[in-house]
Amino acid sequence: MEKKLSCIVVAWFFCCCCLFYPGVSRCGDGFWQRLDKGLAVGRFKWRPDMPDDPEMVIIRVNPEYYELVLLCASQLKEKNMTVKQWCLKYGLIGGVNAGMFQEDYKSNVGYMKNFVHVNNPRISSLYKSVAAFHPRTGNQPLFKIFDTDRDNIRDVINSYATVVQNLRLIKRSAENRWDRKQGKKWCEVALGEDKKGNALFIFCKKPYSMYEFNEILLKLPLDLVAAQHLEGGPLASLYFSYAGVTFDFIGSCAINIGAGDDNSYWTVPNVMGFRKRRERK
Repeated sequence: MEKKLSCIVVAWFFCCCCLFYPGVSRCGDGFWQRLDKGLAVGRFKWRPDMPDDPEMVIIRVNPEYYELVLLCASQLKEKNMTVKQWCLKYGLIGGVNAGMFQEDYKSNVGYMKNFVHVNNPRISSLYKSVAAFHPRTGNQPLFKIFDTDRDNIRDVINSYATVVQNLRLIKRSAENRWDRKQGKKWCEVALGEDKKGNALFIFCKKPYSMYEFNEILLKLPLDLVAAQHLEGGPLASLYFSYAGVTFDFIGSCAINIGAGDDNSYWTVPNVMGFRKRRERK
C-alpha cells in the first residue's frame, strides 16, 4: 500500500509539472539545455497545447564562469548598433538591451555607470531596481539585483564598478510589483536573478501585461528572486550564439497600439551581455 501510494504521489507531481511548468512537457522538450559549465538555455512554452504559442527563452549565466559586461556607446565612442552587432564586435556570447534610453539616444533612463564612465548620473526615484556587477571587494556577490526601497543605492554605487538602474518587475524575494489593473501589453526583454545568484537573460516574444508576465516567471521552475525590465516592444532584443545554439530575437509592437510585428532591427546605445572568464592559472 505504501509503495502504491508513493507511485501515485510521483505521478501526481509529474502531472503538476506538465500543467504548471510549460518547460517540462510530456515530450521532454522545452527545459534547460546545458551548453557548458555555468551556461544553460531554457525554452518555455506557457501554453504547450498551442503549437503557435511562442517560446519564452531564458539564458542562465553563472557569473563565476562568465563575466557580465556593459557596453555603452557614450563610453566607447561608438554609434548605436543592434544588439547582435554589439555582441559580435566586442566578443560577447550573448547580450540584451541594457535598459530604456532617453531622447538623446545615449543615456539610460535610470542611473548607469561602468567603471570610471558615468552614462547617466541621475538617480531616479521611480526606478526601484538596480543591477550590479564587478564588485569592488571580494565579499560582495559577483552579480546581484538590488531593491532601492530596501538597499541604499549610494552604497551599491560605492560597492560595485558597474551599476544599472531600471524599472522593477519583481522585488526580492519573488514579489510581483505590478498592478493587476495595468492592462498594456508588450513583448519583453528582462534581467533576472535566481536563488543561486545566476543572471537570467529573459526574452518573451508574446505580448503580456507586466503583471501577467511576472506571474508566469514566478510559476516557471526558475527559482527567481528578482527581475528588472530592460525594454519592451520592437526595441526589445536578445542575441546569443554558443555551442551551435543561436538566437537572434527582436520584439514586436505592443498589441494595444494596433500594430503588427516590426521586423526591422533597432539600434541601441547600451547593451548588457557576457563572455567567458579567463581561466585562472
